[in-house]
Amino acid sequence: MAEISEAHARELAKQAARKEDLSRSVVADLSGCQRILFEAGCGHGHWLCDFAAAHPDIHCVGIDLISWRIRKANDKKAKRDLGNLHFYKAELAEFLEVLPPAIRFERTVLLFPDPWPKAKHHRRRMVQAAFLDEVARRSDPGGEFCFRTDDRPYFDWTLEHLEAHPEWMIDEAAPWPYESETYFQSLMSSFDSVVAKRV
Repeated sequence: MAEISEAHARELAKQAARKEDLSRSVVADLSGCQRILFEAGCGHGHWLCDFAAAHPDIHCVGIDLISWRIRKANDKKAKRDLGNLHFYKAELAEFLEVLPPAIRFERTVLLFPDPWPKAKHHRRRMVQAAFLDEVARRSDPGGEFCFRTDDRPYFDWTLEHLEAHPEWMIDEAAPWPYESETYFQSLMSSFDSVVAKRV
């Protein structure tokens, strides 16, 4: 039991250090920033780099769990000298925990997230009621949630969750915020998109 407790204590210490480092970077990078476009699961950063280059007045933030993806994304950012763009290796929950509450989400984007197709894995899908709660809490009325996937069951799942949520309304007339083919999108024969607005 003592060994388990020591291992648990070490893991907690690593987690605390990781969040402290992340918090320090986020606060320094986003000092004075009030609104961001946020991409959860930004992959190699293709879409967000293109969006940031086309919208230099918008602060953009992307996170991903995979270190080498973030390295590639930062290489793209550096080559294009995009000062309005920041990438972080971070878990979603930890990023939301350290992000200053004064920073609002102008738009949240999910592009081709893992669909976790087996029913027993659906709890791992990013789109859940708690996630939509948190994004709504950080978005002002009119703020957008933009979702795109090639997995039709996950798309239907997302529609159901948005329709059931009191703070999101699907806007069928809303255009996709920016078209730029990502690596994953280039592999797809078809995909579905939805834009919802914070009410």
